[in-house]
Amino acid sequence: MTSQTILLQAFLERVHRRDVSVAIIGLGYVGLPLAVVFAEAGLTVVGIDLDPRKVELLNAGESYIEDVPTSRLAPLVQAGRLRATTDVAVLAECDAVSICVPTPLRKTGDPDISYIVDATEQIARYLHRGMLVVLESTTYPGTTSEVILPRLSDHQDGLRVGEDFFLCFSPERVDPGRTDWTTRNTPKVMGGQTPACLEAGQALYGVAIETVVPVSSPAAAEMTKLLENTFRSVNIGLVNEVLLMCEKLGLDAWEVIEAAASKPFGFMKFTPGPGLGGHCIPIDPLYLSWKLRTLDYTARFIELASEINTGMPRYWVQKVQDALNEASKSLKGSNVLVVGIAYKKDVSDMRESPALDIIHLLQDKGASVTYHDPYVPDVDHDGITMTSVPNLHAALADADCAIIVTDHSTYDWPTIHATARVIVDTRRTLR
Repeated sequence: MTSQTILLQAFLERVHRRDVSVAIIGLGYVGLPLAVVFAEAGLTVVGIDLDPRKVELLNAGESYIEDVPTSRLAPLVQAGRLRATTDVAVLAECDAVSICVPTPLRKTGDPDISYIVDATEQIARYLHRGMLVVLESTTYPGTTSEVILPRLSDHQDGLRVGEDFFLCFSPERVDPGRTDWTTRNTPKVMGGQTPACLEAGQALYGVAIETVVPVSSPAAAEMTKLLENTFRSVNIGLVNEVLLMCEKLGLDAWEVIEAAASKPFGFMKFTPGPGLGGHCIPIDPLYLSWKLRTLDYTARFIELASEINTGMPRYWVQKVQDALNEASKSLKGSNVLVVGIAYKKDVSDMRESPALDIIHLLQDKGASVTYHDPYVPDVDHDGITMTSVPNLHAALADADCAIIVTDHSTYDWPTIHATARVIVDTRRTLR
């Protein structure tokens, strides 16, 4: 039996005994739910985050993520299964580490993997024999092998991947606010740098997640994630364009979509809206598009879908202007109420929310803008500093126009439609 085999077998045996300590770098919408399912599976988990507020709340057993109720988190903290720290030195004591940091786009549209690089540099300082490193942050194909692996190998000269340590990519599949598909029961794709790496990654994640789907390499797993979100982006772009086309043709786009959805095969229903939001769909396809540009290839579907989707806020602002004109009012000087500003219903997540673009465009045209959102009491983002109006009914009565951007389940839609003087509905809340 080779030393490589002995090291892998020792790791697998510790996983089987639940005698493994796991670090999670990044305690947001991805990292915290992952930390919880590992701890619930009997592993010892330490979360690492630069935000002392998150660390303090977690160590007090208090959750700051809707998908992880405090009633679920607190017992794990009290039992000593889960704790948090800002000190990366704890990595020296950990058998495995998962990287769950943000991967935004720069203003130029290029990928910003600086958070991944920073996390890798910290891990490299404490990398040791038998350690498993898993990247979960969405990125372009090749990042694990071309960016992470060289940094780990350079810092720890002599440690060889697949023999002395293990390296995998396993893309997160988090949909905030969902209760039917969670971190535990959503199948997890896993790509290892070597067969031994894949075996180690599958074993660890298999303890906490019901189904692990192996693929041939980290790049295949990276591409899988981008395909998933590109599929959604392109189809949302298509149905948004259907809305524009139906308007030109004098047709009701929602009627057409509902009728098409009656087909039991060969069609998947998507609906128009105010634009794309969230941590994945507006960003991930552009990672793939950028990577392909470096290979002298234009991802035409991705770029066209992005063009259509990013243009939707402007389309809906024009609808507000048209609706006010019909009421013999000018958009400039009018009071416009934005109903819902989270990027999707029933969550507080504001990342890439199209409501922010809508507010900016309305303000640029001289409107006085307020908003109401039961999940977002205040917002200070991208130059917008506002507080949700306390009384929705009064705000609707005072507004010259209300634009529905986020269709939260808590809203009484018939009453909203009956109260508003003028209404623009981006979500078709009344069928």
